Amino acid sequence: MDDLSAASAGSFAMSLQEFELLVSEELDSLPAHVMDQLDNVIFVVEERSNNSAGPLLGLYQGTAITDRFDYGLGELPDQIVLYWAEHVDSCNTVEELRQQVHITLVHEIAHYFGIDDEHLHELGWG
Repeated sequence: MDDLSAASAGSFAMSLQEFELLVSEELDSLPAHVMDQLDNVIFVVEERSNNSAGPLLGLYQGTAITDRFDYGLGELPDQIVLYWAEHVDSCNTVEELRQQVHITLVHEIAHYFGIDDEHLHELGWG
């Protein structure tokens, strides 16, 4: 099986394109009042992380709004990256994958709002 065409875990496989659609559906399901507060943020799906510490499901790259003291025009967009292979490899069903994508999106969006991993764990999202 070609890594770029499908990743598999347990009893299902999902192509990168199918995963991108699932991520889009989960983004659409998030509360509008939260999504409306995101400014200059893009969502990206990548095949696999380069994390040497182990599998990584998602990553927020940017400056949290709590740290944007001199943030202004011309800034590159922040990115929230979801990793396709790591997600599919960590789940056994499409429903489990959908739930994990939702959790990852909430987790990374929380970083945009300045919520760190410790607080996310306290809230049950880590």
